[in-house]
Amino acid sequence: MWPSCQDAPVIYAAADGSALGNPGPAGWAWYVDDGCWASGGWPRGTNNMGELMAVLDLLQQTAHLDDDLHVYCDSKYVIDSVTKWMAGWKRKGWKKGDGKPVLNVELMKALDEAMDGRRDRVRFEWVKGHAGHELNEAADRRANAAASAYQRGAEPDAGPGFSGSSTSHPAAAVGQVEEEPDLFSDLEDVAPTTDEEHVVAMERALLTDEVRGDRAAVAALLHPAWQEVGRSGRLWSRDDMLDAIGPGEPVRLDVVSVERVDRDTILLVWRALADGRSTLRSSLWVRDGGTSGGRWQQRFHQGTDEP
Repeated sequence: MWPSCQDAPVIYAAADGSALGNPGPAGWAWYVDDGCWASGGWPRGTNNMGELMAVLDLLQQTAHLDDDLHVYCDSKYVIDSVTKWMAGWKRKGWKKGDGKPVLNVELMKALDEAMDGRRDRVRFEWVKGHAGHELNEAADRRANAAASAYQRGAEPDAGPGFSGSSTSHPAAAVGQVEEEPDLFSDLEDVAPTTDEEHVVAMERALLTDEVRGDRAAVAALLHPAWQEVGRSGRLWSRDDMLDAIGPGEPVRLDVVSVERVDRDTILLVWRALADGRSTLRSSLWVRDGGTSGGRWQQRFHQGTDEP
């Protein structure tokens, strides 16, 4: 059992976000125990915004305490942003490695400020979402409830928060965040018009930090029975990939061929160029429902290093 938030030398808390649609009505929440939690959100937001805001509010509401803070989080994007990438982004003027602006930069800047002087007292631990972790499940329920409240046009329950906190969700306003682009906004000047172009655009989307850092966005692009044979020969399942994927090094996609196998199946062969290495990749995309209006998803992927 985790200690209570009022008397523990270490505070154990979970932070989580939720979006009904991405973007859509969005919520965030952190949870220590039934007497110490908080939630909020926006009428329109993304899952990543909720994940970031949950951690930010938790840091702000514990700023007056001397206790160490242990944060359970099911978003590797958030953990890596705070612990690995933020210092580099800040040095580069809040730009990513490819020169593009960091998404949700105001939230990122606020998180950087909230961590100032506390980096040796705040520890993040990744936990798998929806896997029975007590604190994570409690935070998830409250974040989802907040998103659902905004969907109904109601205000969510803000929760009791931390006793003695001088903050009351000060950064939980829409102006604190930036709306994230859709899957194709950074890919083409003109939206895809054919199924083949659409598949290529989605393949490119899977290489972007914006999508790779958002589990819900990746899940939407992968078929439920998705598999991959990796460069090492390992067979990956969809769950394996969703647990492991995250923003990575920039990759250039050069199309080799796009073959229409049948009306609802497209085989894309492409070359990935990254860090001086060339990999030949093939992706099988299928359309569900067997109709022209169905959704395309990646069903199988394989990569082989080139000499």
